[in-house]
Order: sequence, then structure tokens, then C-alpha cells
Amino acid sequence: MGTALTPLLTKFATRYEMGTTPEEVANTLKQTCFKGQVNDSQMVALLIVADQYKLNPFTKELYAFPDKNNGIVPVVGVDGWARIINENPQFDGMEFSMDQQGTECTCKIYRKDRSHAISATEYMAECKRNTQPWQSHPRRMLRHKAMIQCARLAFGFAGIYDQDEAERIVERDVTPGEPVEDVTEALSLINSAPTMDDLQAAFSDAWKAYKSKGARDQLTVAKDQRKKELLEAPIDVEFEETGDDRAA
Repeated sequence: MGTALTPLLTKFATRYEMGTTPEEVANTLKQTCFKGQVNDSQMVALLIVADQYKLNPFTKELYAFPDKNNGIVPVVGVDGWARIINENPQFDGMEFSMDQQGTECTCKIYRKDRSHAISATEYMAECKRNTQPWQSHPRRMLRHKAMIQCARLAFGFAGIYDQDEAERIVERDVTPGEPVEDVTEALSLINSAPTMDDLQAAFSDAWKAYKSKGARDQLTVAKDQRKKELLEAPIDVEFEETGDDRAA
């Protein structure tokens, strides 16, 4: 288990009073929040978002939707969206209006620090999909869409999506699916490289070992970050005292 993952798992075990080990928390997450194989990097990505928005992944307020590049799309359920809206300290109420035909829905959110409401309108013609929820409860789904878009405008929520949006993101990506490659060990070597030479060696070895675009993207980001850290690190310079210095 990677060094970045263990403290996150421990934090979530404490927050939700699970009384279990990080390994047991990880197994629970795999069963509730992910489909198929999952690596440490994907789990870290989900937990960072869950921690940022204080969402409970164990009750599926947040779960992972796999993309085709070895990553995930963080999906927030309707209950999760409602909670982060209601728990925002500036939230001061919400209103909905829908025309009689059900073709459009407007959501208004009021903030305590604003004199005017923030509003967003969603249209059935643009949102409806050929999926079971949209076929059975189209008006409710349109109301959810309006609420989510308005919440983004009102509170600046970013990096989280609903199920519809996640599916569209993956459909839009025509890159063939790639096998999941766990680059945790390689990332650890890159992040701890003590010198530029060690960094280049660790990166070169990892580049040869991992072929997928998703894995190589992670390696490149880690290498660039470590390079920046090494370049910005203070340099210890030792001065040797000479005879001339002593004479002076």
C-alpha cells in the first residue's frame, strides 16, 4: 500500500468510527466505490475529493466512475450534492420552478452574503437520456440537473460530477481502454529521488516499465514536480579557509 494512501485511509477510518485497519478500509472502498480493478493512485484520487468536500464514500455520496485512461471521474450522488449545498455556511435557501410541459427547470440559490439569487435553467431537450431514471422520472432528473448546475455557480464546486456527466465524459473519450497499471512504487521512487541523476534514472526505469498513457501521465507529473523541488532546494556550500583568508 502506497505511502500517500495509508494516512488517507486512517483519516477516514477515524472520521467514520470504523475501528478497522487501513487495509480493511481499502477493501470496503473497493467493494462500495469502485467497479473492477483499482490501484492505489485511483483510490488516492477519490479520497482526496471525498476529504475536500467531506463526502462519505461508504454511503455512496461519492463513488468512482472509471475512465478510459487509467483514471477515475469522481461522481457525487444526489444526496451528496444536497448535503454539500446545505452545509455551505453561506447557503440561505433554494427554489425551483418548472413549466407545465416539463420542458425546462430553473433553480435559484440564495446566499447570505449576496443581495440577489443565483439561478440556472436546464432544458429537457438538452439533458434527457435514454436511461431508466430519465425514462421513469424525467422531471425529477431535470430538477436534479438544475440544482447541480446552480450549486456550481453559487458555490464554485469543481472537479465533481453527476452520473450523467461522467458517462458523457467517458463516451466522449474515444481512446481505447487500457489495462490498469499500478505506478505507486515508481511514484514513490521518483518523489524521493535525492539528486537529479537519481530522478532521471528512476523516471527512465519507470517509463520503460509502464506503457499506458494514464500511467505515463502520472509519471511525468511526478517527475516535473520533483525536478522543481530539487532545483528550488537550498544548496549547502562549504568554504575552505586558505592561508590568505587567515592572514586577512
